[in-house]
Amino acid sequence: MASDQNGDHMDINYELYKVFYHVAKSLSFSDAAGELFISQSAVSQSIKTLEKRLNQTLFIRSTKRVALTKEGELLLKHVEPAIDLIIRGENQLCADPKSGVQIRIGASDTICRYYLVPYLNNFHKQYPNIHIKVTNGTSLQCATLLERNEVDVIVTNSPNPNLNDMMEMLPVKEFKDIFIANPEAFPLTDRSISLQELQKYPILMLDKRSTTSMFLHNLFLENSLDLVPSVELSSNDLLIDLAKIGLGIAFLPDFCVKELDQLAVIHTDQKIPSRMLVASYNKDIPLSDAGKYFIDSLTAGRNTPA
Repeated sequence: MASDQNGDHMDINYELYKVFYHVAKSLSFSDAAGELFISQSAVSQSIKTLEKRLNQTLFIRSTKRVALTKEGELLLKHVEPAIDLIIRGENQLCADPKSGVQIRIGASDTICRYYLVPYLNNFHKQYPNIHIKVTNGTSLQCATLLERNEVDVIVTNSPNPNLNDMMEMLPVKEFKDIFIANPEAFPLTDRSISLQELQKYPILMLDKRSTTSMFLHNLFLENSLDLVPSVELSSNDLLIDLAKIGLGIAFLPDFCVKELDQLAVIHTDQKIPSRMLVASYNKDIPLSDAGKYFIDSLTAGRNTPA
């Protein structure tokens, strides 16, 4: 092929090679024009331009038929696999979500472990060719990952101050937060207690980087109380274990507690507002079919899968 004066390859014009590919495969200018939705004269002009750029004759034209020259046949050997690869790539990106694509999901360890796993299991069975990449972070961190386009979809607690107007938010599940304790260590289950009384006991909770911590601190502030937790951890599992051995009263989402083994719920005088699990994606970035199907699986009926 011809080169420019510096010896570098010329700029590749994909449209010219696409026209060449269709003419070479159909051996018809009119058929190629129909496949490309352009005029026959535009096809003819594109071929002339490409021949001029390459300084080669690519087709033998006669009134009855079109045939490839040897140079045209050589070029087709290189162009055909390249075009086929591009078409395959477009099909993978745009087509059926059952084809081999990826979905990047962001969620906290708590939400993954206690809520998402059955959904991920069902989704994987339904779309085995979709690669699921899960990134763990707090709900606050996941919102930041979404803003940076490092994930496609997040499942997060709401309210979440890091969610913004550029993010679509779809409700997935309403949940309550509960106080739980070993009833032998803290015999408080026979009555409701005030937040003020609760202050006297050791509180076990998630660390300050979590939406759950922010939520409980705000609840105390709204009641003009200051919350000073005895233990702050990054794991709800560990909070439950410490509550079981009587080290304190743990505060966590109700969906984390499948059974109350050695534990009991402590009720408060003040009503604790419900929170919401939401699925969120960036409004400015078109959601892939894989993303749409995953969100549909989460929000359809808003019930935990069997």
